[in-house]
Amino acid sequence: MDVTRFAPSPNGSLHLGHAFSAIVAHDLARERGGRFLLRIEDIDGARSRPEIGDEFRADLAWLGLEWDEVARQSSRLASYEAAADRLRAAGLLYPCTCTRAQIAAAAKASGPEGPVYPGTCRGKDGGTGDAAWRLDVGKALALTGPLQWADDLAGVQRARPDLAGDPVLVRKDAPASYHLAATLDDAADGVTLVTRGRDLFAATHVHRLLQELLGLPVPRWRHHPLLVEPDGQKLAKRRGSPALRDLRLAGEDGAALAESLRAHRFPAGISLGTS
Repeated sequence: MDVTRFAPSPNGSLHLGHAFSAIVAHDLARERGGRFLLRIEDIDGARSRPEIGDEFRADLAWLGLEWDEVARQSSRLASYEAAADRLRAAGLLYPCTCTRAQIAAAAKASGPEGPVYPGTCRGKDGGTGDAAWRLDVGKALALTGPLQWADDLAGVQRARPDLAGDPVLVRKDAPASYHLAATLDDAADGVTLVTRGRDLFAATHVHRLLQELLGLPVPRWRHHPLLVEPDGQKLAKRRGSPALRDLRLAGEDGAALAESLRAHRFPAGISLGTS
């Protein structure tokens, strides 16, 4: 029995890539006699628009999916703060005032999320005014020792959070980063199988480390291929990928669309990525 989840951010309409991801999570839970959860990740500052949650629910129902909804992120801020305080008290977080431009200029390597932070603020004295808080990965790994995690498709992985540098856990403009919030939420919601796109594969190394540091349960993961456009780029809100809302309001058959996605029959110009 597995508990899965679909956790969209209400900063724009869902597209076919979201539909595919939701269907994967829904069907795996149903096949295994488990639960499929909907969680709204709404702490992205002014970009989060509460009214879009109703649009998400209408889209999922149109696709023929059934779910249990759990608490949205904006109601969980105390848990993020408590976890960050615990890591600070252990000496594992440090404030960072670097801008993206400064990081890009100083970085000596590039990772899945862009330039790898070179540790500019690590060990510095100074105030914590307009600062993000980063995890000192080297110090954290010295405490935990080697770690592993299991992906249903890729097999057992050695956790290598060090390859991405020291990640931000508390943002300047939000109470928690994706890394911290999603890890805590999945544990709180009892998620046993985290399904998401391959573009988040590298993030799992960080999440596995956080689970060990905070004494959280360790789920399995399943990183599925992404739907891509003819240029190989994944479908994305910012690229104007067709919205499920528009297809639904145009009278298209959502259940039929879901069956097509299950069978990997995609609209013209859209395919399943290989990486």
